[in-house]
Amino acid sequence: MVTFVEIYFAIMNHKAGFVNIIGNPNVGKSTLMNALVGERLSIITSKAQTTRHRILGIVSDENFQIIFSDTPGIIKPAYELQSSMMDFVKSAFEDADVLIYMVEMGEKELKDESFFQKIKSAKVPVFLLLNKIDKSTQEEVEEKIAFWHEKVPNAMILPISALEKFNIQTVMDKIIEVLPTSPPFYPKDQLTDKPERFFVNETIREKILMHYKKEIPYAVEIETEEFFEEPKIIKIRSVIMVERDTQKGIIIGHKGAALKRIGTEARKDLEKFFGKKIFLDLYVKVNKNWRSNQNQLKRFGYKD
Repeated sequence: MVTFVEIYFAIMNHKAGFVNIIGNPNVGKSTLMNALVGERLSIITSKAQTTRHRILGIVSDENFQIIFSDTPGIIKPAYELQSSMMDFVKSAFEDADVLIYMVEMGEKELKDESFFQKIKSAKVPVFLLLNKIDKSTQEEVEEKIAFWHEKVPNAMILPISALEKFNIQTVMDKIIEVLPTSPPFYPKDQLTDKPERFFVNETIREKILMHYKKEIPYAVEIETEEFFEEPKIIKIRSVIMVERDTQKGIIIGHKGAALKRIGTEARKDLEKFFGKKIFLDLYVKVNKNWRSNQNQLKRFGYKD
């Protein structure tokens, strides 16, 4: 029988906290979080602004709970959607127990000076992760470490390769060392704060980012209208929102071929994610200027 003293001792020695990942677009933030969490929660493409939301990935053990937070790449907003994305980044500064500032080889500055100043003056532990070192020489890595040590003297600098999972365990160990003492924030078996429909939407959007060029991927939002789970199959109905009729035609393609490809690839990934057969029904609708419409942004979860 567990005694009160044992329970008290376990609580007082338990660590938990929010570890928030920030940086410029395409530096590998989503790849890092997926590697740290051990699950593919954030979608990954070569295009900027792939991540639009703030996504939590939760890693729990008997003695700790780490709530990792993937955030959109830092940009100067050009329209309302991008402003909302930067609000997610601001919130990551506000509740961080540990900050991960991620950079890649060749990078010299953050695209927003005010965010950079927040990193340098942070009151919480800061880890500066120098990513993609597998593409560089030892001399180049050492030069970059010295460069960033001078620019961000309050940070612990660790060279990594998120894609190759090099030094990821070291990052985990260092994070656990500096986590504050705290009871867990979430149930120990919870993996993320996002609902199932969110991952359906993101998987479909990832395929659109991969297969369409120019403005099309950035004018798209996904809404899953139906999600019915049965013992052996999940039946899903999702709508791809675009801003103009011309975009709708491009998404559908000749005789529906392009839309069919998106559906097939998304279905295969969703079957891996959920571990059961998926029936995915896709439609395309025009939702004019949704990226600049406050009500539509609230509807899609970009505004409180």
